Amino acid sequence: MVSRVTILGSTGSIGVYTLDVVRRHKDRYELFALTANRGVEKMGEQCLEFGPRYAVMRDADSAAELARRLAGKCATEVLGGDAALVEIAGASESDVVMAAIVGGAGLAPTIAAAQAGKRVLLANKESLVMAGDIFFQAVRAGGALLLPIDSEHNAIYQCLANGADGHAGGVRKIWLTASGGPLLRTPIDSLPGVSPAEACAHPNWKMGRKISVDSATMMNKGLELIEASWLFDIDPSLVEIVIHPQSIVHSMVEYEDGSVIAQLGNPDMRTPIAHALAWPERIQSGSRPLKLIDTAGLHFEAVELERFPCLALARDVAGREQSLSIALNAANEVAVQGFLDELISFTDIPLIIEKVLEQTDPAPAPAIDDVFAIDLEARGRAVAVMKHR
Repeated sequence: MVSRVTILGSTGSIGVYTLDVVRRHKDRYELFALTANRGVEKMGEQCLEFGPRYAVMRDADSAAELARRLAGKCATEVLGGDAALVEIAGASESDVVMAAIVGGAGLAPTIAAAQAGKRVLLANKESLVMAGDIFFQAVRAGGALLLPIDSEHNAIYQCLANGADGHAGGVRKIWLTASGGPLLRTPIDSLPGVSPAEACAHPNWKMGRKISVDSATMMNKGLELIEASWLFDIDPSLVEIVIHPQSIVHSMVEYEDGSVIAQLGNPDMRTPIAHALAWPERIQSGSRPLKLIDTAGLHFEAVELERFPCLALARDVAGREQSLSIALNAANEVAVQGFLDELISFTDIPLIIEKVLEQTDPAPAPAIDDVFAIDLEARGRAVAVMKHR
């Protein structure tokens, strides 16, 4: 039986990897819809190859340009705007939704997919960081199947006997591994002068610029800590982070009886994508087999929080009022973009986030409108702080 797949964020790194897995299994999967923000050229190429029923561009001008490029070349219908994105995410004709839009922009369509009862492949960690309780209400109400795509959370899912129904029973501790990013050995006093190119030069993974900077600051690991506590119903204090430069052990689960179960593999996002697409079956992903004999060694070390203050900020808000994690994520997105635009230094990123958190009142966010209001306010504060750096 062929599964119809929608990819939210098809022109980003996760979207491209997902298409590569689908390309290898055209007898099992067909594309229902692809979405992007402004990447018209890449979206056009994807539409011509895969012929999805719909292509959605958040940016209206980009949608118009894409429609012009595809006219007479394929039958894909082009839509534009956030409303179309949400509608397509929940469309009854699709079975699987890959939620790979980076940042807060992915929240509304991901919730729509959950409410519609899809198999949701979650690569958008901000959905849980910003609105974990609301998101899981949508999952339960819609009867959605939620499968994590982050390599670390997918690894944990597999180590928990395929998720243990979302509950970490008998678990003493969850270990999230972190490569340490491209700046792990850079002297701390040299970090203020790090360039965007240096921060994005990840030694193991090919990722987009925003998430690459998050890896360099280790904010990605802080967001993953918050995400793990929601995904696996575990207190954040039981989630430990350890540096593992080789990125071979993707994460581990330690049980009360002393067992530690790890998931290993070469650093290739096609592995968790294939796992989630085919679950509970297994299919070829295209990744290279792991040759343990050729592996030089597996090294682990403690996290140096002085080097990674963003991680300390994330751990401080984990498990606390939702407004704090919303503000953390919003301020980080603004600060990272400011760094990529060379408006601030690398070490300004955590300072901006900390200042925004100081200005944020701890409060719940019971409705999606509350989430967006807190997010918007935090972004405004981050911009104001950044202008005074």
